[in-house]
Amino acid sequence: MERIVKVGIIGCGGIANHKHMPALSKLKNVKMVAFCDIIEERAIAAREEYGDADAKVYVDYKELLSDPEIEVVHVLTPNREHADISIDALYAGKHVMCEKPMAKTAADARRMCEAAEATGRKLTIGYQHRHKGASIYAKRYIDEGKLGEAYYANCRAIRRRGTPNWGVFLNEEEQGGGPIIDIATHSLDLTLYLMNNYEPELVVGKTHKGLEHPEEGNIWGDNGVSTTPLEEAACAFIRMKNGATIMLETSWALNTDDEYQEGSCRLCGSRAGLSIRRNELKLNSVEFDRRVDSVVNTEAGGVAFYDGENPTPAEIEAARWIQAVVEDTEPVVLPRQALVVSEILEAIYESSKTGKAVYFE
Repeated sequence: MERIVKVGIIGCGGIANHKHMPALSKLKNVKMVAFCDIIEERAIAAREEYGDADAKVYVDYKELLSDPEIEVVHVLTPNREHADISIDALYAGKHVMCEKPMAKTAADARRMCEAAEATGRKLTIGYQHRHKGASIYAKRYIDEGKLGEAYYANCRAIRRRGTPNWGVFLNEEEQGGGPIIDIATHSLDLTLYLMNNYEPELVVGKTHKGLEHPEEGNIWGDNGVSTTPLEEAACAFIRMKNGATIMLETSWALNTDDEYQEGSCRLCGSRAGLSIRRNELKLNSVEFDRRVDSVVNTEAGGVAFYDGENPTPAEIEAARWIQAVVEDTEPVVLPRQALVVSEILEAIYESSKTGKAVYFE
C-alpha cells in the first residue's frame, strides 16, 4: 500500500479553499489531519469539508507544528507571515509548501532558503503556472534543445480592470505590493523557469498609479480600490548576466484592450520561439526557408499520474509536490529559484522609487 502523507493546513482562507485543499483532496495518498486559522470558524469549516472526525483544529500554528504525525505543512497566509511560519515549520521537521510569492521581502525569502538548507527539509512555493499543460510541454521542448538559446523574453500579467478588493489584497503591510507581487510573480517565475536562467544583472522598473477612477469598471467593485496606495500597473527591463533580456508588464487596472491572464510569457530563442497565453502554447520556427507556426494541443495527457485526464494546474502541482515528498526527490519549484523571483520583483519597486537601475552582484 502507498503510504499516507499527513498534511496540516495553516491559513484556511481563499487560496486554501479555491486551490490547495481541493487539489490535495484528489490525492488518494494524502490525508489532511489539521487545520489552523486565526479565525477558528474558518478552520472548523475546512475540517468539515476536507478532514475527518479525527482532524484537529487550531488557532495557533505552533500547536499544529508540535504534532509529530504531520509530515507536510501548507502555508497559505498573507504574504507578511510566509517566512516566519515556514521557517518555524521547517525547524519543526515538516516539509513546506508555501503559497506564492515566497515572502513579502527578499530578505525573508533568503531566510526561508537558509532554513530549508539547515534543516534538510523540503521547501517549495506555489507557482502553479509551471504545472499547466502548456508549460510542461514547453519545458520539455526547451530542455531538448529545440528552442536553442533563449535570449529575449516578454512576461505579462495584465488585467484591464481586475483589482482584487477582498481579504488583505489592498493592505500594503500584509501583502507588500500590488500586481507586481501578486500576479507578475507568476509570469516572471514561469519565464525564468523556461529560460533556466536565474542570474540577473540589472533591473530598471517603474510602477504606475494613474487612473482617474480605478474603481469604475472593476469587476469586483470598489471596496477600497479607489483609495489603496498600491500600484495599479508596472513595467520593467531585466538584463541577465549572459546578456539575455526580459521585458515585464503587469497591471491590476489599466486602460488597455490587450488583456493577458497571469502566467503568460513569450520566449525567443536562437532556433525557435514560443508563447504561452492562458493554457495555449504556440510554437514558431523557420523550416525549409518558410516561417512555420503551430498550436500545441495540451488539453490532456503527458503527465504520468494524470495521463488521459484533464487536471487543473493546482492538481498537478499538488501531485508532483507529494510525489517529491514520498520519493524524496527535489520539488519542481526550488527555493533558490523562488528567491531570485522575489529579488527581481523587489528590485522593480526599488528602481521605481529611486529612479535608478538596481544592479546584482
